[in-house]
Amino acid sequence: MKGVGPVVSKQMVSLMHNKQFSQASQMAAFLGLVPKNSESWLFKGKFLKGKFSLAKNGSSDIRAKMYMPALVAIKHNPDIKAQYERLLANGKCKMQAVCAAMRKLVHIRFGVIKHQQPYQARVELIST
Repeated sequence: MKGVGPVVSKQMVSLMHNKQFSQASQMAAFLGLVPKNSESWLFKGKFLKGKFSLAKNGSSDIRAKMYMPALVAIKHNPDIKAQYERLLANGKCKMQAVCAAMRKLVHIRFGVIKHQQPYQARVELIST
């Protein structure tokens, strides 16, 4: 899979082996790649919508190593590229879209490792 090199692959495999995740969403949450909404209330019950950021629960080292593969995947992976462009069209900032790409990359890698099947893009399957 383009973008994911041997360093990230080894860390993902060892993390899956050590923690025994049953779902990709558990692994993404462990890595801190889930959105966290910060909200607050104003005077007289008026609601102020906050900004979204990453939860940053897990290892910052692995999160940092997922950043560059996500950027490469945005350029070369049709599924992640389509998601990135859709999020930008919906008004999300570029960093939010990159973080969503990081999360999607974790989900894809989880499926590849768990099922021992090569990755095949879904966007290409739909268009053909």
